[in-house]
Amino acid sequence: QVQLAESGGGLVQAGGSLRLSCAASGRTFSVKFMGWFRQTPGKGRELVARFDCIGDDCIGGETYIPDSVKGRFTLFRDNAKNTLFLQMNSLKPEDTAVYYCAASLGQGQYQYWGQGTQVIVSS
Repeated sequence: QVQLAESGGGLVQAGGSLRLSCAASGRTFSVKFMGWFRQTPGKGRELVARFDCIGDDCIGGETYIPDSVKGRFTLFRDNAKNTLFLQMNSLKPEDTAVYYCAASLGQGQYQYWGQGTQVIVSS
């Protein structure tokens, strides 16, 4: 089992920034990918950042940021804390969503999900 605990959501004005955190614990040595997704009512979950792990416990890896948020969102890790951060800058009202951290052991799916953290961007 892998446990994920997100934090850092909140209310921010358009143009502002937020940093989301995802602290991982448990059998993290098996994790192949970690991702941040967001979801709004009536829409499916959208990938906003992914960390492709290299080595046990995701010590190293490569980041992927889709074009929809590229240039505004960045992803980085604190290995000592086993925590993945999503830095969101120049936020827009359309970024309003519940943001989820997820971990994948492979096999084409994310098996573990955090509880989600709400981000609200006011205009």
